[in-house]
Amino acid sequence: MSKTRVFRFAPSPNGLLHLGHALSAMLNHDLAAACGGRFLLRIEDIDPARSRPEFEAAIYRDLAWLGLSWEQPVRRQSEHLAFYGKALERLKAMGVLYPGFLSRGEVKARVEAREKAGGAWPRDPDGAPLYPTEERHLDRDEAQARIAAGHRHAWRLDMEKARALAPAVLDWQEAGEGPEGETGTVTARPERWGDVILSRPDAPASYHLAVVLDDAAQGVTDVVRGQDLFHATAVHRLLQSLLGLPAPRYRHHGLVPGPDGKKLSKSNRDTGIAAYREKGFLPPDIRALLAGYGLVLH
Repeated sequence: MSKTRVFRFAPSPNGLLHLGHALSAMLNHDLAAACGGRFLLRIEDIDPARSRPEFEAAIYRDLAWLGLSWEQPVRRQSEHLAFYGKALERLKAMGVLYPGFLSRGEVKARVEAREKAGGAWPRDPDGAPLYPTEERHLDRDEAQARIAAGHRHAWRLDMEKARALAPAVLDWQEAGEGPEGETGTVTARPERWGDVILSRPDAPASYHLAVVLDDAAQGVTDVVRGQDLFHATAVHRLLQSLLGLPAPRYRHHGLVPGPDGKKLSKSNRDTGIAAYREKGFLPPDIRALLAGYGLVLH
């Protein structure tokens, strides 16, 4: 007997949903319906500084207007902080986390100094500079003393140690395609991201950690999301391996371009679902608009 497939749409309530969100939500909803699966909605509100109740309410309103329905209750990350904390403690006990004390400004200054001198600073797939690695070897007592003294820090994944504990061959099954046409069995290269943050003072779990824990807790079998998260899947596969979590099937879809040709942003209200509704668009018009970009929903 085949296992029921589980899909999810997991927006953050830090702005209004746009056409790109509509594509992802409808695609997940349609794929679930096509195979007799389940469609879940998850609210990723783990960052209290950016999450707003009015945006969460708008998410429900916009998705309902699009004709989508989802299972209840909706999982809200802010209600599961202890769950994320336990996983973080497991990783600490494995020796793959360390406290990073450098601020963004300090890292930026180092990067600028090296590049000004003609040197190159390694960067992640999104183009952001990698975090310096010397704190991997910081004396434990010194680190604890700095934490006790109230020094601001983030818990980072020691990529070298973490990679050594994972299988030599780490990959995932891609039913869609990456930015460069990658599909099928894709080799995961989490080391390209450096020592990523898994927890910081204003967010007890980073996106990377929370998403793999939530997907496993909810029994998600198929992760369908935009190509902008394709390379991040490598980090997710590493965390799944470390924590003994199942690996879903992945399907990354193309992105809806904004007026400037770049991916859409919540800050551009003109491309918001609500804006199209106010202009008199109907849900079938949204589907037709997305099809016009060459983006299909099946």
